[in-house]
Amino acid sequence: MGWWSLFPDPRLPVSLPLSLSLLLSSLALILALSIAAFFLEYVRKIGCRHSLERTAVSDSFFEDPNSLKKVPCPSICDPAEKYISLIIPAFNEEHRLPEALIETMNYLQQRSAVEKSFSYEVLIVDDGSTDRTSKVAFDFVRKYKIDNVRVILLGRNHGKGEAIRKGMLHSRGELLLMLDADGATKVTDLEKLETQICALTKKNKELNSSAAMPNGLSLKLSDIEVAAFGSRAHLEKQALATRKWYRNFLMKGFHLVVLLTAGPGIRDTQCGFKIFTRAAARKLFTNIRLKRWCFDVELVYLCKHLGIPMVEVSVTWSEIPGSKVRLTSIIHMLFELILIRVGYGLGIWKIHT
Repeated sequence: MGWWSLFPDPRLPVSLPLSLSLLLSSLALILALSIAAFFLEYVRKIGCRHSLERTAVSDSFFEDPNSLKKVPCPSICDPAEKYISLIIPAFNEEHRLPEALIETMNYLQQRSAVEKSFSYEVLIVDDGSTDRTSKVAFDFVRKYKIDNVRVILLGRNHGKGEAIRKGMLHSRGELLLMLDADGATKVTDLEKLETQICALTKKNKELNSSAAMPNGLSLKLSDIEVAAFGSRAHLEKQALATRKWYRNFLMKGFHLVVLLTAGPGIRDTQCGFKIFTRAAARKLFTNIRLKRWCFDVELVYLCKHLGIPMVEVSVTWSEIPGSKVRLTSIIHMLFELILIRVGYGLGIWKIHT
């Protein structure tokens, strides 16, 4: 036997010892279980944080730049004081917000002049902006008075979902409309959603004609749980033709995951133009957990599980430069969709009725 026999023949296959294979398999299993445990703990913490937020007493207030007084925030649990509240989340929107607000206020003023019963408020929720968004918002408060325009300052950036949740929980309307700060959807399309809300309300009243108030009075619009979602689904063919192929691929994949998460019924979950009755908003926004991109999908999920009727309504929409959606946003959206499936699917997140 020569000295060369001490070294393995390179032509022969090298096999790992059985003990080493078992060690690597065990390490992989431990790693997978650790990731799963970490993820479940993360989901549990979201549920615990939501429970604390849900039961916490709000010490929020509105600042009145005209009188320099602090106005206490109302609660979604209080009776309605206005016909409609418009909630606008804003993060670094100093350039796009003014034009959208001017168009919105012109419409609201014209309508209130014609319809004496039409009262309104606009809530601008500054989601921790680092530009002059709050200054722009307070300029409108000065011009239109704090009874009609109010600003909530969140201090730091939480996400669009949280900004809308805060606005909803501190609004005074029988109807509550959420709309984006860029004005991509025409505020006049409010009437399309309003028509559908009224139709759903009437149908709901007929189906539940026995559900009257103890004193014999019939239910009001704000007491019935219905929702209407603005939709851009009718523009899909045009969008597919103008967008780059990889954006279409990502969007198609995202819509498939949304379908698997929330189920069929609403084709465009991400349109930022949605309206709720006060009763529906109370149930939905005291249950919602997600704070950023996919809170819209969670709203659809909650509507289905809480038995809140919803309808999808085509709206006028145009692309406004300055979108904050990035590739990383898509990844975060997918992560939040998994949170919905795990949180509600495993019963970690409880739905309060």
